[in-house]
Amino acid sequence: MKGTMMDDRVAPTLAEDLLLLLFQPDSGTIAGENTLFYVLGGAVVADLALHEQVTTTPGRAGTVRVRAVADRAPSDELLRSTWDYLSEKPRGIQTVLAAIGPRLRGPLLDRLVERGDIRRTRRKALGLFTTTALEDGATGRRAGLLHDVREVLVDGVEPRPRVAALAALISGSGTLPQFDPEIPWRSPVITRAKELERGNWGAGAAAEAVARTVTATVVNNVIVSASVLPRS
Repeated sequence: MKGTMMDDRVAPTLAEDLLLLLFQPDSGTIAGENTLFYVLGGAVVADLALHEQVTTTPGRAGTVRVRAVADRAPSDELLRSTWDYLSEKPRGIQTVLAAIGPRLRGPLLDRLVERGDIRRTRRKALGLFTTTALEDGATGRRAGLLHDVREVLVDGVEPRPRVAALAALISGSGTLPQFDPEIPWRSPVITRAKELERGNWGAGAAAEAVARTVTATVVNNVIVSASVLPRS
């Protein structure tokens, strides 16, 4: 999957915002690399749900399957490839995450670099080897996203659906403790994050029932997947 040239007129996808939040400027690393492909894949599916481009259908044994909504193909090529995949037939979330997730990190990071939100710099290691490091692009967009998530988790602000999905995915990925002290790792924050994981987004999100269901299902599968992966 190839990245596309971005400009300021093209809104970032939810997966781009999530990857930008998971980027840790102090260390130049991305939090939760072990489970990253599940989380980014979940963000793509949640994004489609927020735009009413996918919906859910009952699966076997009470499971939830996701299918594309006909004639609502997204224009973004990254989202479109997942929509096309789901157009073939309804699929379980775990199947979708495993199919689309491993291809996402590179194109999404390329987009963030093209936007200027993250910079790639070349450095000499031990005076011999050239390595590539990631640095904050100083656009202020990561700080703005972090502020929005903090307002929801710490200050109790009722979230916009997109922010609710971001917070739920971060929490489900197990990376929320790495945002302390900006988002204090305390019991009220943990409780609020778990509510968002379950799709309890507040009264104002009643119209986003499909998005809440899809995101909650995604997060549950991310948590299950994370529990069986080896920790580095």
